[in-house]
Amino acid sequence: MKISVLLPYKENFSPNYAGAVSLFVKDTVLNSKFLKSTYVFGSMKFRKPFLKNYINIDLNKSILQSNSKNYIKKFIENEKKINSDIIEIHNRPNYIKYLNNHNNKKIILYFHNDPLSMNGSISVKDRLYLLNNIDKILFNSKWSQKRFFIDIENDELLKQKTSVCYQSTSKTSINFSKKEKIISFIGKLNSAKGYDLFGNAIIKILDKYPSWKSVVIGDEPREKIEFKHKNLELRGYTKHNEVLNLLKKVSISIICSRWEEPFGRTSLEAASRGSAVIISKRGGLPETAQNAIILKNLSSKEIFNEIENLILNKKKLINLQKKNYHNFSFNHKYISFIIDKIRSDFLDINSFNVRKNKTIKIMHITNFNERFNGRLHYNTGRRLNNGFIRNGHNVLTLSDRDTSHYQKNIGDLKGNNALQKKIVDTFNNFKPDILVLGHADRVSNKTLENIKDIKKDIKISQWFLDPLSKFGPDHKSNSKRISEKLEFIDKTFLTTDPKSVPFKIENSLFIPNPCDKSFEILENYKKDHTFDVFFAMSHGVHRGDLKSGKEDDREKFINRLITLNKNLKFDVYGMNNVQPVWADHFLNKISNSYMGLNLSRGKPIKYYSSDRIAQLVGNGLLTFIDENTFLSDFFTSNEIIFYQNINDLSDKLNKFKKDKKKGKLIAKKGREKYLKYFNSDIVSEYILSKTLDYKSNKKFIWEKK
Repeated sequence: MKISVLLPYKENFSPNYAGAVSLFVKDTVLNSKFLKSTYVFGSMKFRKPFLKNYINIDLNKSILQSNSKNYIKKFIENEKKINSDIIEIHNRPNYIKYLNNHNNKKIILYFHNDPLSMNGSISVKDRLYLLNNIDKILFNSKWSQKRFFIDIENDELLKQKTSVCYQSTSKTSINFSKKEKIISFIGKLNSAKGYDLFGNAIIKILDKYPSWKSVVIGDEPREKIEFKHKNLELRGYTKHNEVLNLLKKVSISIICSRWEEPFGRTSLEAASRGSAVIISKRGGLPETAQNAIILKNLSSKEIFNEIENLILNKKKLINLQKKNYHNFSFNHKYISFIIDKIRSDFLDINSFNVRKNKTIKIMHITNFNERFNGRLHYNTGRRLNNGFIRNGHNVLTLSDRDTSHYQKNIGDLKGNNALQKKIVDTFNNFKPDILVLGHADRVSNKTLENIKDIKKDIKISQWFLDPLSKFGPDHKSNSKRISEKLEFIDKTFLTTDPKSVPFKIENSLFIPNPCDKSFEILENYKKDHTFDVFFAMSHGVHRGDLKSGKEDDREKFINRLITLNKNLKFDVYGMNNVQPVWADHFLNKISNSYMGLNLSRGKPIKYYSSDRIAQLVGNGLLTFIDENTFLSDFFTSNEIIFYQNINDLSDKLNKFKKDKKKGKLIAKKGREKYLKYFNSDIVSEYILSKTLDYKSNKKFIWEKK
């Protein structure tokens, strides 16, 4: 991947007079895995740049054309020689409009200042233009991000197009015993930075506590604010590395801006060097140090009181110094990793677009029920495996519950430790492109974190089949099972309409229960049958009260249905003291019935059905479903029969008992539809295409609903 970084016009990308932008670019590029393929463009005179891969743009001032426009024109000419994949623009939103034709390159814009103070992003119109013409916008604080979205209410764009990427500083060792009685002020010596407030406070501090001294770094030729004291040292402009060395000695650092600081690099650097930091509550400053003392009223008196409090309370002073140092995380390596992840995401998308018709390595973790000797050989995990393989991919499976069960020992009573190790070791050996989890409750978040460390660009999806209605069974536990891994999950796939779920699941999509041509082999509409209606429950006999407090009233419903229709022959399992049926026994029982009832636990919720629907419709039974499932969005009354209530169901069962010719024709059409559009090949491809973000040539008829 090639990256072109464009600095603001006349930015000093050198050790001499380098500003926050130049320092950020220098540090993040040096720590990037794309260092050798990153080119920094700028325009400066007679200075040695920070990096070898710096390309200077020499401009002759023009009275006919703006410097910005001319600068971008020259940049485009030079950038063509590089032909980068990504163009990154720093702190100049107005440059974007001059990049109308960037030949499908990805564009990233970094804001280092308040967006509402900059040409090209002041108005709502400007900012909407940026959102529509840039692939990613990065802000140096949540405050800046929030400012950008003033009068723009679009959470989707905020999530998709923008991120917060804090500034960084180096990490170094600190000897706290060598801290000196120094109070620092670093920044422009003007009222916007609060230098007048600091000066009035520091003179009183130095008078009252003569063993302390203050060092002030910075200058300001336009606004003269002067303070003098024998213990006050004014150093003027100081090189950045010298500033960092000073901060290692500083005990207390003051950043008391009146100005709404977009971030506050000085505060960050002071915290990283183990200084006790006192900051104003302005802009993004509170985001720079976790343990800073925040000035509420911003006055000289308050600054004086907070400094004095630390001088008098040595224990508190040392505690704050150590907390700032040990809790500091915004180092160059970490921030560079975040930026590289954003860059890599662009690369991943492109690479999968290229290789969408080639083999993808898939690691699939779910409960394959190996310890139950094939009782559920047709479960959804195996169906999806079949689909992945038929689509030409390399699939490695791991059964989490079976593994933990087999690995139990006296030192690992649940086999959990052994399971986590096996997952990580297997992943490390296989290095898949995508990790697919299906009800993989025993996979820990720590394991997923380890996996992310092994392969930074790994994509992780999860599928979930159980009911999610708040009026249905196991609502709370099912909600928890889905939600607890979301921070690591790129896409979640539900057999329930995500919009109908009573809690928000980020990046969730609907999938139908897949059928499979190797499992759904019957053509029941071609034969005569012993029974009229088949129904099976698989949750044991007399389940009783459900976790939600609602009863599983399917038994009552079925028994009432049987009572109302004594002329119909019912074949019922998992209730009335008849044990459930599994494996091929289940298939054999299905083959004996003409009609099937697809009745799920709990109150119907949009699109939800147990995987029974694939077995009934896919094997050619005339299938009856509650209309409140809204599955009529996908099937007509000539493919599946929908009923309103028990009386309506009774009428329709009797109608089709008499008219078997029509019923069998509907069953045939239903089977053909299900096998064509809801098969495991298509559903598995949908999971891959949405998780890896490539365009598939397969038709997903449920996607438009």
